Amino acid sequence: MEDHPANSNEDKRAAVESMFDSIAWRYDFLNHFLSFNFDRLWRRRAVRLISKSFKSPYILDVATGTGDLAITAMKLKPRKIVGLDISKKMLELGIEKVSKKGYSDIIELRYGDSEKIPFEENIFDVAMVAFGVRNFSDPVKGLSEMRRVLRDKGMIMVLEFSKPSGFPFKPLYNFYFRNILPLFGKLFSKDKAAYRYLPDSVMKFPDNEEFLQLLVQAGFSNTDQIKLTGGVASIYTGIKLSMQ
Repeated sequence: MEDHPANSNEDKRAAVESMFDSIAWRYDFLNHFLSFNFDRLWRRRAVRLISKSFKSPYILDVATGTGDLAITAMKLKPRKIVGLDISKKMLELGIEKVSKKGYSDIIELRYGDSEKIPFEENIFDVAMVAFGVRNFSDPVKGLSEMRRVLRDKGMIMVLEFSKPSGFPFKPLYNFYFRNILPLFGKLFSKDKAAYRYLPDSVMKFPDNEEFLQLLVQAGFSNTDQIKLTGGVASIYTGIKLSMQ
């Protein structure tokens, strides 16, 4: 019996939701620990990049998780940030973090699917996602949805792992992702499968020029990539330009 794409996408969505629910309680700690705190620097760099084009923007944060990128984006003095995620456990922790920082009047975290964004078109100035696109059931569909809800000349910003190509980053990166990360992930989260999934999802996901092509397929113009830390991660950007 053939595996229908629709069923396959639904299965992946359900599996990702369940997996992130299971590791939510350790997610923030492991993110910082396993990236040697570079994830904090990468988010700040991404937000600085947005600041060059927008002041006090209305922001959509897709796959917001526990809200780290949304909280970092408060440096932009945004009018509003709406964060969406399919993991209710991650959202619960994120809402608590946002509340403790006193940002609840600006940051709203809610349950939502990247492929069915619950907003009308042409609303947001910026649509952003950090370390989430590779978990989309259908990346182009998710990116297209982000474009749909952006206003004309709105910006997409994607922060994602990428695979370095030069020495010494490439062999060190491959060894770390294949051996060290799953080991520590298992020790600290007690979820072996989740931290096998992470390196597998990174290794299989299209990056660099391939990802820029996905942005073009989703309808974005002026696409660009900034490599971080020797190419271990990248910031991808694009602009929504309405048809003339």
